Amino acid sequence: MGPLYPQNAAWKDPSPLHTRLIGVDRNVRLEVLDWGGSGRPIVLLAGGGDTAHVFDDFAAKLTANFHVYGITRRGFGASDYAATDDASDRLGDDVVAVIDALKLKRPILVGHSIAGAEMSSIANRHPDRVAALIYLDAAYSYAFDNGKGTALGEIQKLHGPQPPPPSGPDLASFTALQKHFERVYGFRFPEAELREEFESTPEGGVGKERDHPGTPLFMAMLTSSRKFTAIPVPALIFFANPHGQGTWVDNNKDPSVKSAEKAYSDALSALVAKQETAVRNAVPKAKVITLPGAHHYVYLSNEADVLREMRAFISRLH
Repeated sequence: MGPLYPQNAAWKDPSPLHTRLIGVDRNVRLEVLDWGGSGRPIVLLAGGGDTAHVFDDFAAKLTANFHVYGITRRGFGASDYAATDDASDRLGDDVVAVIDALKLKRPILVGHSIAGAEMSSIANRHPDRVAALIYLDAAYSYAFDNGKGTALGEIQKLHGPQPPPPSGPDLASFTALQKHFERVYGFRFPEAELREEFESTPEGGVGKERDHPGTPLFMAMLTSSRKFTAIPVPALIFFANPHGQGTWVDNNKDPSVKSAEKAYSDALSALVAKQETAVRNAVPKAKVITLPGAHHYVYLSNEADVLREMRAFISRLH
C-alpha cells in the first residue's frame, strides 16, 4: 500500500529535516525524519494519532548535542499500512528495523503517550539494542503493569470538560488553526503536524480531519492484555500530574466548567499518582519526574523542563 495521502505541494515544511522512506515489513515503508545534529543518536516516537512531524520544533532544540531522528508509525502520515495481530511487538519491530537500516548503535528512544508500549516491547525483547528510554507521559499500564498501578481503563472512564473546537475563522488557514490551538492549550503544534491531521481545501483553508488506517493498531495497544512488568534498561520517566487541561480552562469564567475541571483533575491525579508509585517502587533505577500542571503533551507544554531533565539524564549514561 502506498503513502496514505498526498502532501500539499504548495506548502513546504520549514523544519530543517531530511525525509526518507525505510522498508520495515512486506509492502510497508515508514516515514523517517532526520533533523541532523551531532552526538549520540536519539529516535523520537510520536503518540497515538500523531506523526513524527509533531516533534518538528522540539527536535530542533536537541540537534546541538544529538543526532535526532523521528519515525511515523505504520498507518499514519506518509508511512504505509499493513495490519498485524500483535500491535506492540510488531510496531516495536518496525522501530528496530529502522534502527538497523540507519545503522544506529544503541540509540536513545524518546516516546510520547502510547509509544511507551513500543519502547517497553523493545526493551524487554532487545535490551541490548537501546541505550535508554525516555517516557514522555508514556509509562501508563500499556507500557508498565505489574498489577499494582492504575489500569488504563480506570483513567478512560473519567470525562472532563472539553475544549472549544476550531470553527469559522480558525479554519481559514493552517496558521489560524495553529493559533487556535495555542490559545486553547497554551502551546503551539507544528504546522506540519496539523497538515498531517487535517485535509487542505483548494483555497488553502483547513478541511476535514483525515482518516488514519493505523488507528486500530494503537487502539489495540491500549486494550491489549499484554503486560510489561519490567523496564530493563536505563529510563527517564515523565508524568504530568496533576494534568493541565490548557489555558482555555485557566481563563474560563464559567463556574460550572471550573467545577467540572477540578473534579476531573482531582480524580485523574489520584489515578496517575498510583501509577507513578507503582513505577517508582518496581523500577527503582529509573529517574521519575513529576511535572505538576503539565499537559499530556509534556514536551510541548513544558519544553524547557523536559529538555533540561533529558540532557542531565543522558549526560550520566555510559
